[in-house]
Order: sequence, then structure tokens, then C-alpha cells
Amino acid sequence: MPASAPRTRLRPRLRSLRGRVTVLVTLLATVLFIPAGVAAGLLARHALVNAAWRQVRQEAAVAAADVRRGELARAVIPRVSGVDLIQVVGPGRVVLASSAAARGLPPLAGTMPTSQDTVRDVQACAAPPAGCMRISAVRVRPTPDSPVVYAGRRVPGRLSTGIFDTLFAVQVVALIGLAAWGAWKVTGRMLRPVEAIRAELAAINVNDLSTRVPEPAGQNEIAQLARTINATLNRLEQAKGGMERMLDQQRRFASDASHELRNPIAGLRLLLEDTQLDLERNDLPATLDRALEDIDRLQAITTDLLLLAQLQADPPTSVQRIDLARFVRTEVSRRTDRHPVQLDLQPGVTVDAVPTHIGRILANLLDNAQRHAETTVRVNVRASGHEQRNSAELAVSDDGTGIPEADRERVFERFTRLRAARQRDPQGTGLGLAIARTIAQAHKGTLHVADSPIGGACFILRLPSAPQSADECSNDRDEAH
Repeated sequence: MPASAPRTRLRPRLRSLRGRVTVLVTLLATVLFIPAGVAAGLLARHALVNAAWRQVRQEAAVAAADVRRGELARAVIPRVSGVDLIQVVGPGRVVLASSAAARGLPPLAGTMPTSQDTVRDVQACAAPPAGCMRISAVRVRPTPDSPVVYAGRRVPGRLSTGIFDTLFAVQVVALIGLAAWGAWKVTGRMLRPVEAIRAELAAINVNDLSTRVPEPAGQNEIAQLARTINATLNRLEQAKGGMERMLDQQRRFASDASHELRNPIAGLRLLLEDTQLDLERNDLPATLDRALEDIDRLQAITTDLLLLAQLQADPPTSVQRIDLARFVRTEVSRRTDRHPVQLDLQPGVTVDAVPTHIGRILANLLDNAQRHAETTVRVNVRASGHEQRNSAELAVSDDGTGIPEADRERVFERFTRLRAARQRDPQGTGLGLAIARTIAQAHKGTLHVADSPIGGACFILRLPSAPQSADECSNDRDEAH
């Protein structure tokens, strides 16, 4: 266990990106620095050897010049630092003069330069205390009896070269360690934002998507990753909000639908059970008529509910180009209403929509206006917006009591019926205006309530205008004339 514990602690670090990058950089540094260190050591040794040969040659040349001038005494004084073994050897290999370090030593080398080759370099080993030396031999004069000057320096021992090699090895190890430390620190600094992002993401749960990860400055990959994560969280939060609103609407819709369906079903059941208990005393035709009325109400509610579900689930299909003026005139002509409908229709106002859906909106708005009007219902069609071509507007007005400001949004909620509506039409479902607004929104339009110019309520439908071709513009001008 004690031996495996450090290995276990090391594994998570090696699995991390930071540990892997550090190991990779260390391996690369090892591969690069060791050959570089060996090469540098060899070059340094070569440079030192060359420097040693230059020094002994220089010292030998200086001593030879002194001999030619007759200035050399028996005690030779070295002139070049590091070269202390100097001898002047005459014919018969007699030592004529020497430095203090070479005093009493036999000739340093057996090499004798010739008159044609006056300078020779040689590495020789002699008995202690001279040992192995690098020697430069210079012939003073080309004559046969010319003396020879030997200048030499001892070759460094293994101890000195070992220190030299150790120094380079320490430098290589230090560079590799510095590379590993730098890779660990730099990688940790670079990955610090990633760790912050990971920590924030780990703290986020589905119940709270408002938290955002920190975004580092700059345009590098980590900053782009943080911005992408925050954008994704924004979309998730919006989707969650939309899903919660949809689920809330579905729960409210199911509650309202069950409430509205329960009453006619309960009334129908009570009617049939009462009739069943006493068939002779109850008027069967009247019972059947009342049952059919309840069934008609149930059928109307279910039809409206199915239409609402279809509008919310699928976008409008079978879209056609509709001239609103012609469409409204045709639809109104098919109706038989309690109050006459006044038309104020601007020609050439077109929309791209599903005709049955627009017909349903118009029918619901006209039914609502006829139910509340005192004497007059008016329908207006015109173009509105910038250059009169941005949107098409259809307004249905009545001269009834109007809708209070506080209830103008509430009337579009499902199964919402104000007191006046319940009094005028007890059999209504409360879904007509909700269906009308849902259709408008499905066609990227709006439906709202405003004050009527004739005294009651005015429902205004706005839809995006369809682009007109040249032929349509020509027809509009002809109709205007």
C-alpha cells in the first residue's frame, strides 16, 4: 500500500491535459537538450584543445625568436599563460636552457623538425612529473646544428574533464527541469479559465439556468468556447421559459376545458336520467331537443378546442393570396345578421393567408359585434404602415357598450366571457376571440381591442401585406377609377 499510494496520486495528474502537456514538453526538451548538450560539450572541448595548441605554438615561437636574437638565458621565463614547460635542446639532444617547471627533465619529445618542416605538434607522455603533454617543437634555424625549442603544457586529467562534463550535464538537467516547470505553470495558467468554466457548468442545474460561465478576454479558443457556452445557456433558458409557459398554458387549458365540458355533460346526464325515471310524465320530444342542444354545445366546444390545438401545433398551410376587400364583401353577403353591416373597403389590400382561417376570424368578430351592437356594425379594410404597404388592417366595430380597459386583454383568454356576453348569449363557448387571436398570431399578425369610432368596441386585425405585382397594381388603379 505505501508503494502504490504515490503512484495512485500521480495518475490523475497524468490523465489531465496539464500533466500530459508537461510530460510531452519534458520529453521534447530531453530529446533536444541532451544531444545539444553533448554537441556543445564536444565543441567546447575542441575549442579548448585548439586554444591549448595555439598557446604552446605561440610560446615556442617566442622562445625561438629569443634564441635567434641571442637573448635566451639558461632560465627560460614563460611568456604565455598556461604554458610552463619550455626547453631549448641542441645537437646531441642536450638541454641548453629550460623553464623552472622543466628543469632537470630530459627532452620533452623525440620529435626533431627538419629544415623543410620547421614546426611540429605532438602529444607525448613522459615519466612523472611531466606526464602527458601537448608539445609544439620549433626549429630555430634551417642549419643542421640548429637547436630546437620545445613548449608544452600538461594534458588535463580525468578529474578536470569530469568536472567539465558534469557542468554540462547539470546545465542540461537544469534546462529540462526549467522546461517542465515552465510547461506546468504556463499550461495551468492557460487552463485556469477552463477550470472556472467547468466549475460553473458543474454548479448549473435544470432549475436555474441563469448562471453564466466567465468569459476570458481576447479571441482565443477558450474565449470563443466560453461565449458559445453562454449563448447555448441563453437558448436553453429561453427554451425552458417557453416550455414552462407552454406547460402552464396546457395545464390551464386542460383545467378550463374540463370545467367547461363538465357542465353540459352533467346537465345532459341529469336530463336523461330524469327522463328515464318517468318516461310517461316527461315530454320526450322536448327532452330530445334539450339533449341535442347540449350535444351541439359540446360539439362546438370540442371543435374549437381541436382548432386551437391544431393552430398551436402546426404552422398555417395552404396559404393563398387574398384580396381582403373582395373576401370581406363575399363573406358578409353570405350572412343573415340582426344588424346591417356597413362596409368601408379599400381595394387592392392583399395578404398571404389561409382563406378558411381568415374567414373564421371575420365570422367570430362579426358574431361578437352582432351580439353587442345596438344598431350598427361596421367593417373597415385598409392598408396601414410606411408607404401604405407594410400591413393590412381589418377592423370590426359596433355601437354597443364597449369593453372596459381592464378587460381588453382578458377577453382573448380561453373560456373567458364577460357578464354582458353571458347575458346576451348563454350558449357561447368563450373560445371565439381566443381562436381569432391564435389565428392572427399564426399568420404573424396581431389582434387587439380599441375604442370604436361609432361608440362601442373595435377589434383590429393587422396582417403583413403581400407584395403586389405590376398586374395587381394596375387592377387596383382600375378599381379605384
